[in-house]
Amino acid sequence: MEEFEALLNESFEIDTPEEGSVVRGKVIAIEAGQAIIDVGYKMEGRVDLKEFAAPGEAPQIAVGDEVEVYLRNVENARGEAVISHEMAKREAAWDRLEKAYADEERVEGAIFGRVKGGFTVDLGGAVAFLPGSQVDVRPVRDAGPLMGLKQPFQILKMDRRRGNIVVSRRAILEESRAEQRAEVIAKLNEGDVVDGVVKNITEYGAFVDLGGVDGLLHVTDMAWRRVNDPKEILSIGETVKVQVIKVNKETHRISLGMKQLQADPWDAVEAKYPLDSVHTGRVTNITDYGAFVELEPGVEGLVHVSEMSWTKKNVHPGKIVSTSQEVEVMVLEIDTAKRRVSLGLKQTMRNPWEVFEEQYPVGTQVEGEVKNITEFGLFVGLDNDIDGMVHLSDLTWEGRGEDAIQNYRKGDVVQAVVTEVDTDKERISLSIKAVDGDPFAEAVDGVKRGSIITVEVTAIEDGGIEVEYEGMKSFIRRSDLSRDRAEQRPERFQVGDKVDVRVTNVDAKSRRLGLSIKAREIAEEKEAVEQFGSSDAGASLGDILGAALKQNND
Repeated sequence: MEEFEALLNESFEIDTPEEGSVVRGKVIAIEAGQAIIDVGYKMEGRVDLKEFAAPGEAPQIAVGDEVEVYLRNVENARGEAVISHEMAKREAAWDRLEKAYADEERVEGAIFGRVKGGFTVDLGGAVAFLPGSQVDVRPVRDAGPLMGLKQPFQILKMDRRRGNIVVSRRAILEESRAEQRAEVIAKLNEGDVVDGVVKNITEYGAFVDLGGVDGLLHVTDMAWRRVNDPKEILSIGETVKVQVIKVNKETHRISLGMKQLQADPWDAVEAKYPLDSVHTGRVTNITDYGAFVELEPGVEGLVHVSEMSWTKKNVHPGKIVSTSQEVEVMVLEIDTAKRRVSLGLKQTMRNPWEVFEEQYPVGTQVEGEVKNITEFGLFVGLDNDIDGMVHLSDLTWEGRGEDAIQNYRKGDVVQAVVTEVDTDKERISLSIKAVDGDPFAEAVDGVKRGSIITVEVTAIEDGGIEVEYEGMKSFIRRSDLSRDRAEQRPERFQVGDKVDVRVTNVDAKSRRLGLSIKAREIAEEKEAVEQFGSSDAGASLGDILGAALKQNND
């Protein structure tokens, strides 16, 4: 009996499955959505049919099929074994996945659900998490086409104790993409002309798919002309013909160009745009230092701010021209090596100073508004936005210019005479005092050095006398009051006396007459000697003067 008991217990230990293990069983019936499975040793259990179905598919099981199940409990309250086909698959899957993870091998699975931050993937019995960032090399807006599709994944991380598996589809794509990229790049050479599809457009260019590898088409290589926005000439999905400019086989970077497939317009610039020729262009860009004008697609010239206007010197170019405006420009300089054309805007218009000189020659009277008042004169606005300057010395004939300028205000309209036009220095000199003529010139008209004129004494001073001739003041020094030293006394004259004097100097610049009574007396004596005798003939000076006086009295 003891031996029989030992053998019986041994048979129980051998035949009775251990809880927590995977055992094989046979489907003996299917009823009420469950499969009844005989796992041996007269133990039966029930498994929901859904555990035998792949995501999105119908259950694949029939009576008589042998399947693996996980024995959770030998017997429940109803005397049935508690088993699970899904847990059996999971255990087997974990063994397989751990080996693949250790060997860094790919595993096959299918995306079957969406969760926060990503998706769930069935890896043949084990459920893994696929982060949204690991679905594709670029963000995926619609993952519908990927659902339920069997495809390879790379295991990034797994923890069997916690039941966590993280997989990546992107790693597989990048790997295959890298292989494809290396294959495509190996066949590319600089200068090759290939077809590509525009995949993405940025402000600095576009990325073109060359069949597994992307190349950058920079905005400066899209066309010979200036391209402000790549979307002006390209659209996503468009097929374009490009030339390979540069290939870096190590970094897999490819530079592409479209304009290289077209003729370079700069080859004919010198012949087409000779110096000093005038052309119509379109303003494409405005900067602080000037404006760029497109003469033709691919050929732009710079109109420097100094060449934009004859009169507007310190104005921003945007105040003179606007973007897209058509303007006439003159070619000033061409540098084909640096691909630069210097243009002039003001050269297409006549120099306003030359025009002014033709319309208002020196001596012409003009009218203008006082634009500015400085310490050295007035600036008066004239035709064609040019200014003329009235110096302090040209404000008045009498008094100081510093005093006269106080009588003027901005906005005053004044009359002036053009005294000088310097077209090279772009200067116009005006005179307000010349409008009414020069009283000095009018007063001394016909008077010259040596003339005898009559003046009126207006003031007596210690150093001489002040006299007036035709409204012009002059001063006779004490030493010029008489030939006789004893008579060189200012007090012998009275205000209002009329005196004959000799003109010794006419100074138009200082507007002064040089006068002398002494010079007149000497001249009269000399004339008397010549007419009535000389000391050599025996006549005395008194005799000669007496004769002269007698003749005058007669």
